[in-house]
Amino acid sequence: MDFLLFLAQTSKTPGQFDYMQVDYGTRYVLQALDQIWQQATALTWPQAVITVAFGVIPLMYGWRIYKVLTVICFGLLGLHLGLWAGAQFQHALLGSILGAAVLIVLALPLMRWAVCVLGALAGGVVTAGIWHACSLPEQFVWAGALVGIVAGGLISFVVFKLAVMLFTSLAGASLVIIGGFALIYRFETFAQDPPTMYLNELYYTHPWFFPLLLIAGTLFGIALQLRFLKTSKDWSV
Repeated sequence: MDFLLFLAQTSKTPGQFDYMQVDYGTRYVLQALDQIWQQATALTWPQAVITVAFGVIPLMYGWRIYKVLTVICFGLLGLHLGLWAGAQFQHALLGSILGAAVLIVLALPLMRWAVCVLGALAGGVVTAGIWHACSLPEQFVWAGALVGIVAGGLISFVVFKLAVMLFTSLAGASLVIIGGFALIYRFETFAQDPPTMYLNELYYTHPWFFPLLLIAGTLFGIALQLRFLKTSKDWSV
């Protein structure tokens, strides 16, 4: 089924896709998009402002605090992996705590390798976003992501600073975009009379919208960090 046609058929209910009529690859993409939208629209005004503020820091100065960001990212990754593993044995809380602790402990002495992993993952997100934005077959989105993972991993070994800027810019851009979505959604829903849903329609009916914002924000962050790096003597803290 053509992905654009599927969007038109399943976006009748704002903020929700129907996953039962599609293959696994497309279902995974739609679920990820839904989770991002639900997280954004669940934020309150203060939470949205704080999210944007926290996103600006790694977007502009990620290279200065990349070690802290790497440990945080690995902690969150371990939290989710441990939560999933612990749930298999009815000990989700214990599993999440152990998973976070293990990856944090590993990230500290293996910082360079941890950055390589995050750089590879960031590359996978970017190329998967390009694949989705171009409306290529969603069941093969893993192929697009795999290209980015390989490219991001190679960049991490060859140009370490660029890998740092890639994953910190992507993280910062994600937070800024989600916080921005929350602010616009709140304005449209609660400040407009009558309420509007322009952002919702853009998000759910145009596959290129969110990936374009994310990739543009990431490139903007990399450009900013390169500019700031030229005028700074210190690489990181």
